[in-house]
Amino acid sequence: MRLISQLSLLLTGTFAALCVQAGEVKVYVAASLTNAVTEIANLYQKQYPKTKVVPVYAASSTLAKQIVAGAPSDIFFSADQDWMSYLLQKQEVSTQYVKPLLRNQLVLISPKNLNIKVQTNSHFAFAQAFSGKLCTGQMESVPVGKYAKQSLIKLNWLNSLQGRIVGTDDVRAALTFVERGECNVGIVYKTDALVSHKVKIIGVLPDNSHDAVIYPVALTKAGEQNPEAQQFYRFMSHSVQALAIFQHYGFSINR
Repeated sequence: MRLISQLSLLLTGTFAALCVQAGEVKVYVAASLTNAVTEIANLYQKQYPKTKVVPVYAASSTLAKQIVAGAPSDIFFSADQDWMSYLLQKQEVSTQYVKPLLRNQLVLISPKNLNIKVQTNSHFAFAQAFSGKLCTGQMESVPVGKYAKQSLIKLNWLNSLQGRIVGTDDVRAALTFVERGECNVGIVYKTDALVSHKVKIIGVLPDNSHDAVIYPVALTKAGEQNPEAQQFYRFMSHSVQALAIFQHYGFSINR
């Protein structure tokens, strides 16, 4: 019995050592950050080859719900403050580790081959300016869709678009629909429009028509216990290299 106990302790210790050696950091990231965070993770792994950074990309709403349901994650990077507040309420993150890191803008896009003229004011008959559908994130949950709904209401455009709005699972899905021509207009973040060669920006929605587009990042409760997660969190949110990459993709740093 004593031998079995000692063997069990030995195996447990070996497993723990392997886990530390593996050095995995799981990062739940809003879809609009895909390009920037992928580049930052690759850069980090070149500098720290023993650490494996595993990004999971989806809508902030989806990721936050998965974390509450028990999905293993070390860092949560949201496209709005509401879903970070949700995790704070659920005690999945701590206030001291929440950093409102980035800002973005909300833009109107169309396929490059279309010639749609838009004025972003309440006097403009937006619904008559284009045919077909408008794509954005699901308006009740996905951050870009929530911002879009605020703007459409503020500009008095929402009612005239009834039956023509397609809500997608995340902002990258909305971008893809416009790229394919399945939607003639989309509402996405400026940064998403900039990474596509198939769409063009036809208007910028006024900042005062929606809540500020702020991206907070935080260590989860599991991440607080993971030294390598803490290190990647600091690198992503404070290093000159990471901040330069975010700016390269069109984000602004929240000062």
